[in-house]
Amino acid sequence: MAYKQHKLLLILSFASFAIQYLYNFLHFSMEKLLVAENVSKSFGDFKALNKISIEVPKGSIFGLLGPNGAGKTTFIRIINQITMPDTGHVILDGEALQPHHIQHIGYLPEERGLYKTMKVGEQALYLAQLKGLSKQEAKVRLKHWFERLEIGDWWNKKVQELSKGMAQKIQFVVTVLHEPKLLIFDEPFSGFDPINANLIKDEILKLRNDGATVIFSTHRMESVEEMCDHIALIHKSNKILDGKLIDIKRAYKSNTFEVGIHTNDPNGVTSALKERFEVFPASFKSINDELQYKIKLPANASANDLASYLISKGQLTHFVEVIPSANDIFIETVQKN
Repeated sequence: MAYKQHKLLLILSFASFAIQYLYNFLHFSMEKLLVAENVSKSFGDFKALNKISIEVPKGSIFGLLGPNGAGKTTFIRIINQITMPDTGHVILDGEALQPHHIQHIGYLPEERGLYKTMKVGEQALYLAQLKGLSKQEAKVRLKHWFERLEIGDWWNKKVQELSKGMAQKIQFVVTVLHEPKLLIFDEPFSGFDPINANLIKDEILKLRNDGATVIFSTHRMESVEEMCDHIALIHKSNKILDGKLIDIKRAYKSNTFEVGIHTNDPNGVTSALKERFEVFPASFKSINDELQYKIKLPANASANDLASYLISKGQLTHFVEVIPSANDIFIETVQKN
């Protein structure tokens, strides 16, 4: 009898473990589109990537950041199966990365790859069919995108007749045409004027809103601020930072405020502030003639405490918490490492 009870407990325990494992696997698969685990790659004696682990949530724009030579392009090439990792593995939508997954990835490389002597329409059709679209479906989708980006009269032009920005629009269309699960954009705004850069930015945001997942590699930190939900920072082949951009900003903020105050006793107010807080010079655009400070609060003080104190000393004209930008975080983290 005891043996049967023990056997039953083992069966129940195993069943519970299996259910929990299945739940975790399904939950994980639903939440993450791409997962890299301990990916390393060397070229001879040079270590291009060192045990990189990254998780890209579904329906997000994921900023892949780092200085030149950090390893970003090597990582992107591994996802595209242009090169293979020495160790570690990559999972796409719950499956280990395999050759057929290339149909589910759209890649816009920094170094563009259009054939200069081919006509635009002919080339776009050819590349669309390589991604699994029929010629008929490719024509329908290309017509939609060419009209959307107002490039319909480029169809019979040769690529060599186009400017760099015009050719980049064609490459963008070819990248997104087959509606892949994962889009990888490497410096997508290179060569664009501000109007067309904004146009492509809006299209990328719309693709994200429509369900696509985007890996976005750039040195333009203002684009990271505008577009990215999550980021990872690679430096000298190692991942040194990753997470939600908003959470990283919270972690890097220093309880510092930019303030402007109008007072009849500037010297007295400045002295009083320096006795209570860390006070630094500040300069920001304002329509008021005021004292401008950057004030860092101690851990036990709140924004309300500072505002109340400033109001007691004069007319408060400006009060903004200093939130570190993506550029500030990039520079500080790289310099520390």
